Amino acid sequence: MTPETSSSLPLISVRHVTKRYKKVTALEDVNFEIAPGAALALWGANGAGKTTLLKAILGLIDFGGQIQVGAYDVRRQGKLARCQIGYVPQEFAFYDLGVLETLYFYARLKKADPARISHLLERLGLSSHAKKRVGALSGGLRQRLALAVALLDDPPLLMLDEPLANLDARARREYQVLLSTLRKEGKTLLFASHRIEEVETLADQVLVLQEGRLLEIITPEELRTRHLAEIELILWVPENRRGEALTCLEAEGFATHLNGRGTVVVRVPEARKAHPLTILSGCDIPILNFEMEQVQTN
Repeated sequence: MTPETSSSLPLISVRHVTKRYKKVTALEDVNFEIAPGAALALWGANGAGKTTLLKAILGLIDFGGQIQVGAYDVRRQGKLARCQIGYVPQEFAFYDLGVLETLYFYARLKKADPARISHLLERLGLSSHAKKRVGALSGGLRQRLALAVALLDDPPLLMLDEPLANLDARARREYQVLLSTLRKEGKTLLFASHRIEEVETLADQVLVLQEGRLLEIITPEELRTRHLAEIELILWVPENRRGEALTCLEAEGFATHLNGRGTVVVRVPEARKAHPLTILSGCDIPILNFEMEQVQTN
């Protein structure tokens, strides 16, 4: 068995990792390990240090302390360490190529076996889109293509930065199923997320960050109990009734606003999540669709 795949080693070992940008401390003495086949979610508000930590593991930024991926030290053996990682950023900047051309391009860069491409196209539901330009893909399909690129050389570790953040509800469900299947097949997952449903589905443990410090490592169930008390309801109502919907909800004491998509957003205690729906029904305002997102309290 090669050193990088030995099950006796943690797949990721992070020791006393610190990162400062002038007077701002982005990470402060962070320590944790991930065993092969495990799944760890990074949780915290914007600015907590999630993306900085992922960049440090990839060797994209300087840092204090030590990070090891398999048998490789990230600072001294960065290229070998990165060969163990398939990385999916929150937004993947593709060249103006077709889907198939894109995969062949990255296969050459990664020195990956191009024979895997047809398998990945089929596996990720991209076969019927292979001849399309990347710019013609929906957000969900672009995210699948980014995952295909990450899987080209079949790395043991997948790292993802807010993988579901820019997807609609259906695309989120489908992508989550793909990640769940990969995890069951033995991939190790490390991902940043602000969605409790994603964390509960995919993660064994949750690393809670606050202002660059590691607060605790807990289970997804403990995360829900300790750090989540409210949800945001995202409500689709007819365009000509949006103002009335805001007035109706605000009259009942709810904080509400319109977001960039023109949907009504209302924050509500989790125990009362059905109440805004009842209020709008009482105001005779139809609800065309809705989503729920957890709100962090730490």
